[in-house]
Parts: sequence; structure tokens; C-alpha cells
Amino acid sequence: MPDYKAPLRDLRFVRNELLGYEAHYAKLPQGQDATPDMVDAILEEGAKFCQQVLSPLNRVGDEQGCTLTDAGVTTPAGFKEAYQQFVQGGWPSLAGDSEFGGQGLPASLGFALSEMMGEANWSWSMYPGLSHGAMNTLEAHGTQEQKETYLTKLISGQWTGTMCLTEPHCGTDLGLLKTRAQPQEDGGYRISGTKIFISAGEHDMAENIVHIVLARLPDAPEGTKGISLFIVPRYRPDAMNESNGVSCGSLEHKMGIHGNATCVMNFDEATGYLLGEPNKGLNGMFTFMNAARIGTGIQGLAHTEIAYQGAVRYARERLQMRSLSGAQNPDGPADPIIVHPDVRRMLLTIKAFSEGNRALVYYTAQIADLLKSPDAEIREQADLELSFLTPIVKAFLTETGFEAANLGLQCYGGHGYISEWGMEQNVRDSRIATLYEGTTGIQALDLLGRKVLMTQGATMRPFTKVIHKFCQAQGENDKLAEFIKPLAALNKEWGELTMAIGMKAMKNHEEVGAASVDYLMYSGYACLAYFWAKMAHTAHRALGDGTNEEGFYQAKIQTAQFYYQRLLPRTQMHKACVESGADNLLAMKTDDFGDV
Repeated sequence: MPDYKAPLRDLRFVRNELLGYEAHYAKLPQGQDATPDMVDAILEEGAKFCQQVLSPLNRVGDEQGCTLTDAGVTTPAGFKEAYQQFVQGGWPSLAGDSEFGGQGLPASLGFALSEMMGEANWSWSMYPGLSHGAMNTLEAHGTQEQKETYLTKLISGQWTGTMCLTEPHCGTDLGLLKTRAQPQEDGGYRISGTKIFISAGEHDMAENIVHIVLARLPDAPEGTKGISLFIVPRYRPDAMNESNGVSCGSLEHKMGIHGNATCVMNFDEATGYLLGEPNKGLNGMFTFMNAARIGTGIQGLAHTEIAYQGAVRYARERLQMRSLSGAQNPDGPADPIIVHPDVRRMLLTIKAFSEGNRALVYYTAQIADLLKSPDAEIREQADLELSFLTPIVKAFLTETGFEAANLGLQCYGGHGYISEWGMEQNVRDSRIATLYEGTTGIQALDLLGRKVLMTQGATMRPFTKVIHKFCQAQGENDKLAEFIKPLAALNKEWGELTMAIGMKAMKNHEEVGAASVDYLMYSGYACLAYFWAKMAHTAHRALGDGTNEEGFYQAKIQTAQFYYQRLLPRTQMHKACVESGADNLLAMKTDDFGDV
């Protein structure tokens, strides 16, 4: 298992040099305490916790997994103690609302901690990570009393939270859910039903777990319009020693993330409390899901970073064959594999995704910060752009994260398939990221159907306008000519492709589903094209100003060139697939798929 090193240098490059976080925080009401010194101290201490405490538990969690007994779920050795240390350090409250015990720092600072925790030990990070969605949902939809009762304990880390959506017969189509909520005379509800795939649904790390549960009221209309949202604690706050009818029926046997308990949760007339308005649960759910989707995008980034760290170290040390241009290690029996072009192809692909996706994540995090702006117009514009970028962050980062994890394993050759190196665990752990919180196909439909076509392109215009302005401003910059011309052309083509899909969809709605995944991947590559051009610009400026880190900045420019020449052409494949239309997917009759 490779030793984890927090990528602090690149984090600082993206946050400080590329995106101007210091000025960004200075404009935020919640950013006044996020001074450069404070932010640096948080990043340094967070890195130590992740490197020294969480990373050594990563393989432990994979090998031991979780255990279900009559007393509940036991997490792997060291997980509970690490969580206690996490709470004692005040980490859960970092970006929490100060009114309810939080430190009131910007959400984007919490994203940086989430990235490092995920890279060090994704399974462990899911326990506190899922609490953020519960916090956001309570903050947005809870009553003052609910916030004082539940939000305070979630922010402190004394309790953790989950979201209970999926049922055995219903995954994405939540209109089919059967969990029931029966009103009681005291204003509460009795919740009955079974939920599956509930990450961190039961564990021994915190004294209570607050489940945010979707269920139906007796008079609810059919479909998604009849869904309500409920707070269902494992133990009622006024009866912490008594069962509340919430139990883990079983643990799922999984491909990866073994250290996290993925539970079948049974609610047997459990006491619950309505969260938000009756039959408006879907709106509340999206508050949770949007936070979870960005968090899952960070998982894709985390697996990419781990793949890169492990593969680079191995490629520098592993001796195999000689370079075709002559011995590069004449005193040794062979050359390190990092000299071979195909190994470099894999390493540069991982590097381009890791650093490009990090830029996209922290740009998105900046926009998320603006949702708490006192200016209503700023909040509205931030929500518009965030609604466009969220499905891209979730799906593109997890798809490329899985690709990067496989390339990391490939760099090891046969050793990558062996557990001791940690690369096969990284592949297994990364696979879930394209599935939960909405599969890639669901994210793609959300992006193209709901976010782009239904708004007639209004959600995508803020970001494409950012690209257009950047290209205009750098149009005469000779050092960026190799990036600006193709970026401007791509930005124009992106709009034209969107328009063409919309025109075809007016005649045949199936064109949206047929085009959606390729459209999302095209969009992801287009986003990274902008960030790599901007990173090249930032690097050229640093080199021009004089620096003692020439290698770092030269590598940025060279990786940008690699991205434009080797990865960005993938957009044309996705474009061709989009333009091929829906007929090649729908022409075959269902029965003609074969008798299997």
C-alpha cells in the first residue's frame, strides 16, 4: 500500500494562484476568518491527520470490513478511535453554521479537508462525509427546534447522519417507493419500510445516527409528488437508551469500500418527524443529493490522486528493459519504466485528470460558497451555474477516476493485481463512485434534459461565457496560442452541438437519452480544456515573474500540452456518437437481443 502524501502544493496552486481564493474569501461574510494563515494552518493540520491517522487504516478497513452482530455493526480496528480524534480536533464543525456550534468557515474549505480524507481512506471518510448532506438538508428545511436538536449534534460530530432513499424495488425511480409514515396524535409519525444500500447506516463510531428518510403519508398522491421527508433518529433524543425501531437487517457484500458499512435498514414503526412540507420531500432530497454528488465527484478525484502517487513512485523504481533511444540507467541492469513512452502516456493521463479535475472541483466549490451570499442576485446566478456543473463534477470525475485507477494498476503490471501494493483496492473502491448518488446515465439525463434543454441553455451560459471572456482576453498572448484557438473553437462547437441535440429532440424525445452520456463526457473534457489553458497561463506568468520552482510550473505547461494533444481529441469521438442519433440504439427489437 503506497504511503499517502497530501497534495498540498497543488491544492495551494489551484486555490491561491489559479482561482484567487484569498480575494474570494475576503468578499464572503463567512470568509472573514478564513485568512491565509488560518487556511494554511487548517490544510497543514488536516494533512497530518489524514497522513498519520487515516491512511494507515485504509488497508485495515479493506481487509477486515465491518461486522454485524446482535449488538449492531462493528467497524474495522482503529476506525472508531480515529473518529474520536476527528471530533476532538473540531473537524466536523469546520464549515458548520456558527448559530448551531459550527466554526462558520466557507464550505469550500471543508471540500479541501474532504479531498484529503478521501484520498487517505475513502471508506472511513464516508462516515462523517454523509453527515454533511444531512446537515445541509436540516439547515435548509428544518424548523428551529429541529436544528437545535439535531443540527447541533451533527455539526459537533457527536452524531452522524445518512440519507435513506433506495428500496429493494426502487432505485432511481423514487416514485415507486413504499415506505410509509403514519401520523400520530403527538405530531410525530410512525415510519415503516426497508431501505437498502445505506452507507454508514449503522456503526459504532458515534452515539446516534440521524437518518433522513423518504416516505409516503397515507393520503399522498402517487409518484414523486407524494414523497415526504422525515427525520428518523436511531435513538430518540429523549430516550437514548431505548430502541426507536431502527435496525440494520444485513450488511451488503461488496466489491470495494469494505471499511464502510453499507446496510439494509429496517424501520419498524420508528418514530420520525416531518422535515419540510408534506409531499415536498423530493425538493428536500435534492438539497442532500447535490451536496452528495459533489462529494462523490471528490471521490473520483481522490482515487485519481492515489493512482498517480502510487504509479509514479513505482515507475521511478521498477527496472524493466532499456529505453529504445539508449540506456538511461547505464549503471543498472535495466532502465526504470518511467522512461518508456507508454508508461508516460498512462502517468500523464492520470496527472492531467487529477490536476484538471481538482481545478474543476475548487471552481465549483467557489460557486457553492456564493449560495450563502447576502445578495439575492449573486445567489441566484450561483445556483444557476452550480446546477449545470454538479452533474458534470459527479459523473465526469468518477468516470475518469475509475479510468485513472485502472491505469495506475496497469503501470504496476502483474504487481498491480496483488493486494499488497494497494492499486487493486483503489480500482475496487473507485468503481462504486459511478453508481451511487445517481449513475452516470442519470447524471447525463439530468445535465442534458433538465439542466440544459429545459432551460434553453440558461444554465450553461454562465460557464461558456467565462471561457469566451478568457479566450478574448488572451487572444493576443502568443504563449497561449496553442490553447486559445482550439478552446475558442471548442466553446463554439459546444453550443452548436447543444442546439443540434435540442432540434432533434423536438422531433424525437429519445434523442436526449441517446446523446446524454456522450454529451456529458464532451462537456467534462471541454471544462478541463478551459482549466488547463488557465493553468498554463498561470504557470507562464509565474515563470515570467521569476520562481525557484521552475520544474513545477514547466510541468503544468507540459501537462496542458499533453491534455490538448492526447485527451481533448476525445471530444470528437463523443461528438460523432451524439450525431449518430438514437436509431442505432433503438432499431433492434427487444426480443432480438437474444434468448439468454
